[in-house]
Amino acid sequence: MSIEVKVPVLPESVSDATIATWHKKAGDAVKRDENLVDLETDKVVLEVPAPVDGVIKELKFQTGDTVTSQQVIAVIEEGAVAAAPAAAPAAAAPAPAAAPAAAAPQTAAGNADLSPAGLRVATEQNIDASKVAGTGRDGRVTKEDLVNYGKGGASAAAAPAAKPTPGARPEERVPMTRMRARIAERLMQSKNSIAMLTSFNEVNLAEVVKMRKALGESFEKANGVKLGFMSFFVKAAAEALKRHPLVNASVDGNDIVYHGYQDISIAVSTDKGLVTPVLRDVQDMNFADVERGIVDYAKKARDGKLGLDDLQGGTFTITNGGTFGSLLSTPIVNPPQSAILGMHAIKERAIVENGQVIAAPMMYLALSYDHRIIDGKDAVLFLVDIKNQLENPQRMLLGI
Repeated sequence: MSIEVKVPVLPESVSDATIATWHKKAGDAVKRDENLVDLETDKVVLEVPAPVDGVIKELKFQTGDTVTSQQVIAVIEEGAVAAAPAAAPAAAAPAPAAAPAAAAPQTAAGNADLSPAGLRVATEQNIDASKVAGTGRDGRVTKEDLVNYGKGGASAAAAPAAKPTPGARPEERVPMTRMRARIAERLMQSKNSIAMLTSFNEVNLAEVVKMRKALGESFEKANGVKLGFMSFFVKAAAEALKRHPLVNASVDGNDIVYHGYQDISIAVSTDKGLVTPVLRDVQDMNFADVERGIVDYAKKARDGKLGLDDLQGGTFTITNGGTFGSLLSTPIVNPPQSAILGMHAIKERAIVENGQVIAAPMMYLALSYDHRIIDGKDAVLFLVDIKNQLENPQRMLLGI
Protein backbone atom coordinates (compact mmCIF):
# COMPACT_ATOMS: atom_id res chain seq x y z
CA MET A 1 0.00 0.00 0.00
CA SER A 2 1.30 3.47 -0.91
CA ILE A 3 1.68 5.84 2.06
CA GLU A 4 2.06 9.58 1.56
CA VAL A 5 4.64 11.53 3.55
CA LYS A 6 3.48 15.09 4.24
CA VAL A 7 5.03 18.29 5.51
CA PRO A 8 4.13 18.63 9.23
CA VAL A 9 1.47 21.15 10.18
CA LEU A 10 3.21 24.53 10.34
CA PRO A 11 1.98 27.28 12.67
CA GLU A 12 0.40 30.42 11.24
CA SER A 13 3.62 32.37 11.76
CA VAL A 14 5.54 29.99 9.46
CA SER A 15 4.15 30.03 5.92
CA ASP A 16 6.46 27.52 4.26
CA ALA A 17 9.65 25.49 4.54
CA THR A 18 12.61 24.61 2.33
CA ILE A 19 13.85 21.10 1.55
CA ALA A 20 17.28 21.29 3.18
CA THR A 21 18.48 17.75 2.51
CA TRP A 22 17.08 14.33 1.64
CA HIS A 23 18.54 11.45 3.62
CA LYS A 24 17.00 8.85 1.28
CA LYS A 25 16.46 8.52 -2.46
CA ALA A 26 13.86 6.71 -4.55
CA GLY A 27 14.27 2.94 -4.20
CA ASP A 28 15.87 3.06 -0.75
CA ALA A 29 14.48 0.98 2.10
CA VAL A 30 13.34 2.90 5.18
CA LYS A 31 12.37 2.00 8.72
CA ARG A 32 9.50 3.54 10.64
CA ASP A 33 10.58 6.77 12.43
CA GLU A 34 13.82 6.97 10.41
CA ASN A 35 14.55 10.55 9.34
CA LEU A 36 13.75 11.05 5.65
CA VAL A 37 14.33 14.76 5.12
CA ASP A 38 15.30 17.98 6.90
CA LEU A 39 12.98 20.94 6.34
CA GLU A 40 14.36 24.38 7.13
CA THR A 41 11.91 27.04 8.33
CA ASP A 42 12.48 30.60 9.46
CA LYS A 43 12.94 29.36 13.04
CA VAL A 44 14.08 25.73 13.20
CA VAL A 45 15.11 22.73 11.11
CA LEU A 46 12.39 20.06 11.22
CA GLU A 47 13.06 16.36 10.76
CA VAL A 48 10.35 14.39 8.95
CA PRO A 49 10.35 10.69 9.94
CA ALA A 50 9.10 7.76 7.88
CA PRO A 51 5.57 6.80 9.00
CA VAL A 52 6.01 3.09 8.07
CA ASP A 53 8.58 0.46 7.06
CA GLY A 54 8.93 0.15 3.31
CA VAL A 55 10.66 1.46 0.21
CA ILE A 56 10.77 5.03 -1.12
CA LYS A 57 8.56 4.96 -4.23
CA GLU A 58 8.80 8.64 -5.16
CA LEU A 59 10.33 11.92 -3.98
CA LYS A 60 8.12 14.75 -5.19
CA PHE A 61 10.52 17.62 -4.49
CA GLN A 62 14.20 18.33 -4.87
CA THR A 63 16.63 19.84 -2.41
CA GLY A 64 16.09 23.59 -2.27
CA ASP A 65 12.39 23.44 -3.22
CA THR A 66 9.83 25.33 -1.13
CA VAL A 67 6.96 23.35 0.39
CA THR A 68 3.92 24.24 2.48
CA SER A 69 2.04 22.72 5.40
CA GLN A 70 0.57 19.23 4.74
CA GLN A 71 1.97 19.09 1.20
CA VAL A 72 2.89 15.57 0.01
CA ILE A 73 6.65 15.37 -0.41
CA ALA A 74 7.24 11.63 -0.81
CA VAL A 75 5.48 8.29 -1.26
CA ILE A 76 6.48 5.07 0.53
CA GLU A 77 5.41 1.60 -0.56
CA GLU A 78 4.60 0.03 2.80
CA GLY A 79 6.08 -3.41 3.43
CA ALA A 80 8.05 -3.46 0.17
CA VAL A 81 11.64 -4.67 0.08
CA ALA A 82 14.37 -2.77 -1.74
CA ALA A 83 15.73 -4.49 -4.83
CA ALA A 84 19.15 -6.05 -4.44
CA PRO A 85 21.89 -4.23 -6.37
CA ALA A 86 22.81 -5.84 -9.69
CA ALA A 87 25.97 -7.94 -9.63
CA ALA A 88 28.99 -6.34 -11.26
CA PRO A 89 30.02 -8.05 -14.58
CA ALA A 90 33.03 -10.32 -14.34
CA ALA A 91 36.23 -8.74 -15.60
CA ALA A 92 37.56 -10.15 -18.87
CA ALA A 93 41.11 -9.87 -17.70
CA PRO A 94 42.88 -9.01 -14.48
CA ALA A 95 42.91 -5.29 -13.97
CA PRO A 96 46.27 -3.58 -13.77
CA ALA A 97 47.45 -2.65 -10.34
CA ALA A 98 45.83 0.58 -9.30
CA ALA A 99 47.84 3.57 -8.27
CA PRO A 100 47.89 4.16 -4.53
CA ALA A 101 44.57 5.68 -3.54
CA ALA A 102 44.39 9.05 -1.98
CA ALA A 103 44.07 8.96 1.74
CA ALA A 104 40.46 8.59 2.88
CA PRO A 105 38.98 11.63 4.59
CA GLN A 106 39.71 11.66 8.28
CA THR A 107 36.01 11.61 9.02
CA ALA A 108 36.21 10.68 12.67
CA ALA A 109 38.83 13.29 13.50
CA GLY A 110 37.46 15.98 11.20
CA ASN A 111 33.95 15.55 12.57
CA ALA A 112 34.80 15.34 16.24
CA ASP A 113 33.60 18.84 17.09
CA LEU A 114 30.23 18.64 15.31
CA SER A 115 26.82 18.79 16.98
CA PRO A 116 24.89 15.47 16.95
CA ALA A 117 22.72 16.71 14.07
CA GLY A 118 25.77 17.79 12.09
CA LEU A 119 27.58 14.54 12.83
CA ARG A 120 24.63 12.58 11.44
CA VAL A 121 24.72 14.55 8.16
CA ALA A 122 28.49 14.15 7.91
CA THR A 123 28.27 10.41 8.54
CA GLU A 124 25.38 9.79 6.16
CA GLN A 125 27.01 11.78 3.34
CA ASN A 126 30.60 10.74 4.14
CA ILE A 127 31.76 14.35 4.53
CA ASP A 128 35.04 15.32 6.14
CA ALA A 129 34.14 18.41 8.17
CA SER A 130 37.76 19.62 8.14
CA LYS A 131 37.31 20.41 4.43
CA VAL A 132 34.13 22.45 4.94
CA ALA A 133 34.20 26.21 5.49
CA GLY A 134 32.39 26.86 8.78
CA THR A 135 29.98 29.77 9.22
CA GLY A 136 29.22 29.17 12.90
CA ARG A 137 30.74 30.91 15.88
CA ASP A 138 34.56 30.86 15.82
CA GLY A 139 34.44 29.24 12.37
CA ARG A 140 32.62 26.17 13.63
CA VAL A 141 31.09 23.91 11.00
CA THR A 142 27.28 23.81 11.33
CA LYS A 143 24.74 21.29 10.10
CA GLU A 144 23.73 23.72 7.37
CA ASP A 145 27.34 24.08 6.19
CA LEU A 146 27.46 20.31 5.75
CA VAL A 147 24.11 20.24 3.93
CA ASN A 148 25.30 22.95 1.51
CA TYR A 149 28.61 21.16 1.02
CA GLY A 150 26.76 17.93 0.20
CA LYS A 151 24.74 19.83 -2.45
CA GLY A 152 27.92 21.17 -4.00
CA GLY A 153 27.34 24.69 -2.70
CA ALA A 154 30.61 24.67 -0.83
CA SER A 155 32.65 22.47 -3.15
CA ALA A 156 35.23 25.19 -3.50
CA ALA A 157 36.06 24.74 0.17
CA ALA A 158 37.35 21.23 -0.54
CA ALA A 159 39.61 22.31 -3.41
CA PRO A 160 43.18 23.33 -2.68
CA ALA A 161 43.26 27.06 -2.18
CA ALA A 162 45.09 29.01 -4.83
CA LYS A 163 48.10 30.95 -3.65
CA PRO A 164 47.01 34.52 -2.97
CA THR A 165 48.69 37.14 -5.05
CA PRO A 166 50.73 39.74 -3.17
CA GLY A 167 48.42 42.30 -1.62
CA ALA A 168 45.30 40.18 -2.29
CA ARG A 169 42.31 40.83 -0.02
CA PRO A 170 40.14 37.69 -0.19
CA GLU A 171 36.37 37.88 0.24
CA GLU A 172 33.63 35.29 0.36
CA ARG A 173 29.94 35.84 -0.31
CA VAL A 174 27.61 33.44 1.53
CA PRO A 175 23.80 33.65 1.36
CA MET A 176 21.95 34.10 4.64
CA THR A 177 20.20 31.04 6.01
CA ARG A 178 16.44 31.29 6.35
CA MET A 179 16.84 31.55 10.11
CA ARG A 180 19.46 34.30 9.87
CA ALA A 181 17.32 36.21 7.39
CA ARG A 182 14.31 35.88 9.69
CA ILE A 183 16.32 37.12 12.67
CA ALA A 184 17.41 40.14 10.64
CA GLU A 185 13.80 40.81 9.62
CA ARG A 186 12.56 40.57 13.21
CA LEU A 187 15.27 42.89 14.50
CA MET A 188 14.38 45.51 11.91
CA GLN A 189 10.69 45.06 12.72
CA SER A 190 11.47 45.69 16.38
CA LYS A 191 13.60 48.73 15.61
CA ASN A 192 11.07 50.30 13.22
CA SER A 193 7.79 49.50 14.98
CA ILE A 194 8.58 49.89 18.69
CA ALA A 195 9.33 53.09 20.61
CA MET A 196 12.19 51.37 22.42
CA LEU A 197 13.96 52.74 25.48
CA THR A 198 16.40 51.09 27.90
CA SER A 199 16.79 51.59 31.67
CA PHE A 200 19.72 50.30 33.70
CA ASN A 201 20.42 49.30 37.28
CA GLU A 202 22.96 47.22 39.13
CA VAL A 203 22.48 44.37 41.56
CA ASN A 204 24.62 42.93 44.34
CA LEU A 205 24.51 39.15 43.94
CA ALA A 206 26.31 38.35 47.21
CA GLU A 207 23.22 36.72 48.77
CA VAL A 208 22.52 34.66 45.64
CA VAL A 209 26.15 33.51 45.57
CA LYS A 210 25.95 32.64 49.27
CA MET A 211 22.72 30.67 48.82
CA ARG A 212 24.09 28.72 45.85
CA LYS A 213 27.24 27.88 47.82
CA ALA A 214 25.32 26.81 50.94
CA LEU A 215 22.48 24.88 49.27
CA GLY A 216 23.77 24.01 45.80
CA GLU A 217 24.94 20.49 46.65
CA SER A 218 21.76 19.62 48.55
CA PHE A 219 19.64 21.09 45.76
CA GLU A 220 21.38 18.96 43.13
CA LYS A 221 21.01 15.77 45.19
CA ALA A 222 17.33 16.42 45.76
CA ASN A 223 16.43 17.49 42.21
CA GLY A 224 19.04 15.96 39.90
CA VAL A 225 19.94 19.35 38.43
CA LYS A 226 22.37 22.11 39.41
CA LEU A 227 21.21 25.36 40.97
CA GLY A 228 22.30 28.03 38.48
CA PHE A 229 22.01 31.80 38.44
CA MET A 230 19.38 31.85 35.69
CA SER A 231 16.62 30.33 37.84
CA PHE A 232 16.95 33.23 40.32
CA PHE A 233 16.48 35.76 37.52
CA VAL A 234 13.59 33.83 35.96
CA LYS A 235 11.73 33.53 39.26
CA ALA A 236 12.45 37.16 40.17
CA ALA A 237 11.10 38.24 36.76
CA ALA A 238 7.96 36.13 37.16
CA GLU A 239 7.21 37.66 40.56
CA ALA A 240 7.89 41.19 39.27
CA LEU A 241 5.67 40.62 36.22
CA LYS A 242 2.76 39.79 38.52
CA ARG A 243 3.14 43.15 40.25
CA HIS A 244 3.81 45.11 37.05
CA PRO A 245 1.38 43.64 34.49
CA LEU A 246 2.12 46.32 31.85
CA VAL A 247 5.62 44.85 31.41
CA ASN A 248 3.97 41.48 30.73
CA ALA A 249 1.49 42.95 28.22
CA SER A 250 1.67 43.38 24.44
CA VAL A 251 0.31 45.78 21.83
CA ASP A 252 -2.23 44.52 19.30
CA GLY A 253 -3.28 47.36 17.02
CA ASN A 254 -4.89 49.94 19.27
CA ASP A 255 -5.39 47.43 22.09
CA ILE A 256 -3.21 46.40 25.01
CA VAL A 257 -3.36 42.66 25.71
CA TYR A 258 -2.72 41.80 29.37
CA HIS A 259 -1.47 38.25 29.90
CA GLY A 260 -2.59 36.53 33.10
CA TYR A 261 0.39 34.15 33.01
CA GLN A 262 4.16 34.43 32.74
CA ASP A 263 5.60 32.61 29.71
CA ILE A 264 9.26 33.61 29.74
CA SER A 265 11.44 33.25 26.65
CA ILE A 266 15.07 32.36 27.39
CA ALA A 267 17.56 33.48 24.74
CA VAL A 268 19.80 30.57 23.68
CA SER A 269 22.72 30.97 21.29
CA THR A 270 23.15 28.30 18.59
CA ASP A 271 25.48 27.89 15.63
CA LYS A 272 22.74 29.28 13.39
CA GLY A 273 21.75 32.25 15.53
CA LEU A 274 19.81 33.26 18.61
CA VAL A 275 16.61 31.37 19.44
CA THR A 276 14.20 31.99 22.30
CA PRO A 277 12.51 28.81 23.60
CA VAL A 278 9.69 29.49 26.04
CA LEU A 279 9.29 28.37 29.66
CA ARG A 280 5.52 28.29 30.05
CA ASP A 281 3.59 29.16 33.22
CA VAL A 282 6.70 30.12 35.16
CA GLN A 283 4.42 31.49 37.88
CA ASP A 284 3.63 27.84 38.76
CA MET A 285 7.26 26.60 38.60
CA ASN A 286 9.72 26.15 41.43
CA PHE A 287 13.47 26.62 41.07
CA ALA A 288 14.05 22.98 40.10
CA ASP A 289 11.38 23.14 37.39
CA VAL A 290 13.03 26.22 35.91
CA GLU A 291 16.52 24.70 35.97
CA ARG A 292 15.29 21.47 34.34
CA GLY A 293 13.49 23.45 31.66
CA ILE A 294 16.60 25.50 30.87
CA VAL A 295 18.83 22.40 30.71
CA ASP A 296 16.33 20.66 28.42
CA TYR A 297 16.12 23.60 26.01
CA ALA A 298 19.90 24.06 25.98
CA LYS A 299 20.37 20.39 25.02
CA LYS A 300 17.67 20.59 22.35
CA ALA A 301 19.30 23.71 20.91
CA ARG A 302 22.75 22.07 20.76
CA ASP A 303 21.30 18.95 19.11
CA GLY A 304 19.13 20.87 16.64
CA LYS A 305 15.99 19.36 18.18
CA LEU A 306 14.03 22.49 19.08
CA GLY A 307 10.51 22.31 17.65
CA LEU A 308 8.27 25.12 16.50
CA ASP A 309 6.09 24.71 19.60
CA ASP A 310 9.14 25.35 21.79
CA LEU A 311 9.59 28.79 20.21
CA GLN A 312 5.99 29.99 19.96
CA GLY A 313 4.56 32.59 22.31
CA GLY A 314 6.34 34.12 25.27
CA THR A 315 5.27 37.25 27.16
CA PHE A 316 8.73 38.41 28.32
CA THR A 317 12.33 37.58 27.42
CA ILE A 318 15.56 37.20 29.41
CA THR A 319 18.94 37.23 27.64
CA ASN A 320 22.34 36.71 29.22
CA GLY A 321 25.15 38.46 27.38
CA GLY A 322 27.32 37.90 30.42
CA THR A 323 27.87 34.33 29.25
CA PHE A 324 30.14 35.77 26.56
CA GLY A 325 31.68 38.47 28.75
CA SER A 326 29.39 41.42 28.01
CA LEU A 327 29.52 44.04 30.78
CA LEU A 328 26.69 46.24 29.50
CA SER A 329 24.33 46.22 26.50
CA THR A 330 20.91 47.39 25.30
CA PRO A 331 18.95 44.25 24.32
CA ILE A 332 16.31 44.52 21.58
CA VAL A 333 12.67 43.79 22.40
CA ASN A 334 11.30 40.59 20.85
CA PRO A 335 7.91 41.60 19.33
CA PRO A 336 5.03 41.26 20.08
CA GLN A 337 6.47 41.29 23.61
CA SER A 338 6.95 44.66 25.27
CA ALA A 339 10.12 44.17 27.31
CA ILE A 340 13.34 42.19 27.59
CA LEU A 341 15.73 41.84 30.55
CA GLY A 342 19.46 41.80 29.82
CA MET A 343 21.84 40.07 32.23
CA HIS A 344 25.57 40.75 32.08
CA ALA A 345 28.90 39.57 33.43
CA ILE A 346 29.31 39.35 37.20
CA LYS A 347 32.30 41.46 38.26
CA GLU A 348 33.68 41.90 41.76
CA ARG A 349 33.68 45.65 42.41
CA ALA A 350 34.19 47.97 45.33
CA ILE A 351 30.93 49.25 46.83
CA VAL A 352 30.00 51.11 50.00
CA GLU A 353 27.88 49.15 52.47
CA ASN A 354 27.06 50.46 55.97
CA GLY A 355 29.77 53.08 55.59
CA GLN A 356 32.43 50.49 54.70
CA VAL A 357 34.07 49.85 51.32
CA ILE A 358 33.74 46.16 50.47
CA ALA A 359 34.17 43.96 47.41
CA ALA A 360 30.91 42.50 46.05
CA PRO A 361 29.84 40.44 43.01
CA MET A 362 27.99 43.07 40.96
CA MET A 363 25.99 42.81 37.74
CA TYR A 364 24.52 45.50 35.53
CA LEU A 365 20.90 44.88 34.51
CA ALA A 366 19.24 46.38 31.44
CA LEU A 367 15.53 46.53 30.68
CA SER A 368 14.59 47.50 27.13
CA TYR A 369 10.89 48.23 26.79
CA ASP A 370 8.16 49.50 24.46
CA HIS A 371 7.61 53.10 25.54
CA ARG A 372 4.22 53.14 23.78
CA ILE A 373 2.65 51.32 26.72
CA ILE A 374 5.35 51.22 29.42
CA ASP A 375 6.28 54.53 31.02
CA GLY A 376 9.74 55.13 32.41
CA LYS A 377 8.41 54.98 35.98
CA ASP A 378 6.91 51.52 35.40
CA ALA A 379 10.12 50.24 33.83
CA VAL A 380 12.31 51.54 36.65
CA LEU A 381 10.01 50.15 39.35
CA PHE A 382 10.02 46.77 37.62
CA LEU A 383 13.82 46.76 37.46
CA VAL A 384 14.09 47.81 41.12
CA ASP A 385 11.65 45.02 42.04
CA ILE A 386 13.98 42.46 40.41
CA LYS A 387 17.00 44.03 42.11
CA ASN A 388 15.33 43.84 45.54
CA GLN A 389 14.44 40.19 45.08
CA LEU A 390 17.94 39.19 43.95
CA GLU A 391 19.58 41.06 46.83
CA ASN A 392 17.13 39.34 49.23
CA PRO A 393 16.43 35.94 47.58
CA GLN A 394 14.12 34.85 50.38
CA ARG A 395 11.60 37.40 49.06
CA MET A 396 11.08 35.17 46.00
CA LEU A 397 10.26 32.20 48.19
CA LEU A 398 7.69 34.29 50.07
CA GLY A 399 6.32 36.04 46.97
CA ILE A 400 7.05 39.55 48.27
